[in-house]
Order: sequence, then structure tokens, then C-alpha cells
Amino acid sequence: MQNLRIIGLLITDRIKEAGLTQKALTRYAHVIKSRLGSHEVSEDKCSRVGFILLQLSGKADECDKLELELQQIGGIEIQRMEFSY
Repeated sequence: MQNLRIIGLLITDRIKEAGLTQKALTRYAHVIKSRLGSHEVSEDKCSRVGFILLQLSGKADECDKLELELQQIGGIEIQRMEFSY
């Protein structure tokens, strides 16, 4: 049986938290299979709120470490989905 883990990150202050978030994602790039991020952009401004979806693969303990590190960053809410197939 295989497991598929997807985590969603809601970043409430993108400008403030982007550096720490990017460092954590880079450090654990070996467990990130795919990444999708978005924030609202208009002609006159860029939203401070953004979201990132991550599909994780690899060892569960490494995925857990990534989640734990992201939880330590202020201004990030994390939701997880797991599937077994």
C-alpha cells in the first residue's frame, strides 16, 4: 500500500513570512513531489495572503519534519490530507 500526503499552507503575511517559508521548502525539497502556489494580484497591489499546496513523497519522518518546521513559522496555517491506495 502506498500513501499520498498533500498539505495546504495558508500564509497570512506573505511578505513577512516568505523568506522563512522558502528556506524550509528548499531544505526539504527532496520530499516535495509537486508544489502549487498562488496569491491575488491586481494592477495596483499584490495580496499579502497566499496559499501553497504541496504533494509530498518520501519517508514519512522527513515529511513530518517539514510540517513541524513550517508550523514553527508564525502566520502559517497548515491543513493535511492523506490517501492510501
